[in-house]
Amino acid sequence: MYSFDVHTVYSMCVSMYSAVWSREETTERNYYTRYHNMSEVTAWMEQMKRENPDVVSSMVYGQTYERRDITLLKIGLSSTGRKKAIWMDCGIHAREWIAPNLLLDFYQQILRTYKTDTKVNEMMKNLDFYITPVLNVDGYIYSWHNESTRLWRKSRSPGTGGCTCYGTDLNRNFYANWGMVGVSTDCCSQTYCGTKALSESEARAVTDMLGKMSEDILAFLTIHSYGQLILVPYGHPNISAPNHDELMEVGLGAATAIKAVHGMDYTVGTSPDILYYTTTDPFSGSSRDFARLIGIPLSFTFELRDKGEHGFELPEDQIQPTCEEAYAGAHHIITYAHNKAFYRYAATSQQHCSLGL
Repeated sequence: MYSFDVHTVYSMCVSMYSAVWSREETTERNYYTRYHNMSEVTAWMEQMKRENPDVVSSMVYGQTYERRDITLLKIGLSSTGRKKAIWMDCGIHAREWIAPNLLLDFYQQILRTYKTDTKVNEMMKNLDFYITPVLNVDGYIYSWHNESTRLWRKSRSPGTGGCTCYGTDLNRNFYANWGMVGVSTDCCSQTYCGTKALSESEARAVTDMLGKMSEDILAFLTIHSYGQLILVPYGHPNISAPNHDELMEVGLGAATAIKAVHGMDYTVGTSPDILYYTTTDPFSGSSRDFARLIGIPLSFTFELRDKGEHGFELPEDQIQPTCEEAYAGAHHIITYAHNKAFYRYAATSQQHCSLGL
């Protein structure tokens, strides 16, 4: 009698999807206007590598509680020198299906334009983009199981100490004022922060990667929904980022770029400043706050459409406009980070040369 474990079956399904998808199907415009389950996302990642071997590679940098791989795509032109980096991740909360779609769209926009757009080409030469389409893989797969699981938010690790509920809010589990504000110690709560900071393997995986790369990362973007917000560090009301004014200026510029696309208003600020006036309290322990704490200068959370009419179940006819406007906002931040790093460096080097240093 034959038996298969769930991960073997899952891998077989991914291989099947990769084999049957044609190039024409996956590059059709309407591919980016519908939601995709994890098998489809994984197959898409494989196809991006296969079709763009000179600029796209992948890396497994951790495993989930259920021992699924956490994989990122790296995109950038080859260089003999050390490059700076942009980090982007999505899907830390399983039910936020619009978030992975943004990164799929971001990738195809970059790959479509870098050969003809001189600015994008310049950034591809100077920067590597590290993009995780789905961080909370276990939760994301579970959210696709049936209608009763569609709004699952957390990871899938079991409760401890006799608690029969599952899951930890991964965006409350980072070592950034962990457990202090806007969290719950009840493992059945949607905002359960875990038994300790980094109790979850998914949070540890991101922490380890950021720690290794922190000196090179110019900007950290983590994508969520919903609320139409751009959040800056920190989530604790009594702590401010040392470059708060810069973060606000860049964030407001991104909001202006977003509004120019389809007229949507995004609010910019720290979670204590703006979330008191929404349905969510400010909170600590986020990946955004952790990134800023370890020295990554530009760290933002995007909360995509909408403002509550559809919430986490955003209709598919809003995927394309949401991605278009969010791309404009992200592009503004990345361009600022790139220009600050490379044009300032060039100006400083030129000055040193003129002084004979």
